[in-house]
Amino acid sequence: MKEKDIKNNGKSFSGLNENDEAESGINSDENMSGSSYLNDEIVEENAIEKLNEELQEQKDKYLRLVAEFDNFKKRNARERIELIQTAGKEVITSLLDVLDDCDRAEKQLQNSDDINQVREGVQLVFNKLRSTLQNRGLKQMESIHTEFDVEQHEAITEIPAPSENLKGKVIDEVQKGYYLNDKIIRFAKVVIGK
Repeated sequence: MKEKDIKNNGKSFSGLNENDEAESGINSDENMSGSSYLNDEIVEENAIEKLNEELQEQKDKYLRLVAEFDNFKKRNARERIELIQTAGKEVITSLLDVLDDCDRAEKQLQNSDDINQVREGVQLVFNKLRSTLQNRGLKQMESIHTEFDVEQHEAITEIPAPSENLKGKVIDEVQKGYYLNDKIIRFAKVVIGK
């Protein structure tokens, strides 16, 4: 045992000589190269901790994304309800002037005996109503003496055509059709010549 102590400068760690240490794969001197098995467990623990941290970050991102999407859906539903409730607000507001004119015309009907003046006042109210609706995008469909079109017209009945060139065309209009911003909102109810 003394020979081994002399080889290690009088220090004895395990009683093994350098050859024995190299064969066992244990490095007792930190400055000497040797086995890396001692550091393997620390590297694996660091990798596991790093993966756990990344997993937590991804879970956090996922939860935030789900919460954000849920808030978006709720906000979108709330805005849709508000839009539906107030969709006609502008049209109704613009028609209030016409309603006021109708009230004034009604008062004039009760107090006036001049039928021409009353007729003129009522005609002004109707013109104002038409212009207000046209400003909001309403457009009257022109149907009389046009070809019958199932995309625009609803046939009520067929009558004998007064002339040959009116066969298959609209002769009379029972109810007018209307467009709102170039989209049909009511089909014209028409009488067709046969």
